[in-house]
Amino acid sequence: MVKKVSKSLQQAIDALVIQDVYVKSCQAKCVEDFDPKSTELEALLVQQMHVVLRSELIDIDGDGHLVRIYIRLGTRWVDPKADSDPDIKAFVEADFIAEYQVTAELEQAAIDEFALKNASYHVWPYWREFLSTQCERLRLPRVVLPTVQFSKQ
Repeated sequence: MVKKVSKSLQQAIDALVIQDVYVKSCQAKCVEDFDPKSTELEALLVQQMHVVLRSELIDIDGDGHLVRIYIRLGTRWVDPKADSDPDIKAFVEADFIAEYQVTAELEQAAIDEFALKNASYHVWPYWREFLSTQCERLRLPRVVLPTVQFSKQ
């Protein structure tokens, strides 16, 4: 079933042209007592994080506007036997920025809807590559993410 796109979202899709996607910050770590090469990795629970943090409209010195959308993505490996707080054994996280040239005036509500429903499609391929590379470097099990995977927001 095809979901209907709202008028404001369609306006944002038409008016925002992707310019850049890059990592703002990142961290990846295996905790001190965790050795991924000698642990029963299949016993660990893999959890995902996907959060659209915010958006901002930037004036480019009389040369138009730019929208920046900040998105945090993460994966962690957790011991499912922990009773209370999660026993995190390893994690990979990154904050991405997606930048868009603004070609037509938009209401903030349209930008916000675009940030929540569309911007992650542009960031996702970069996250998949980043996670894959970090898993290899940390000797964590390979996590194969689907082409696109978003929860309903």
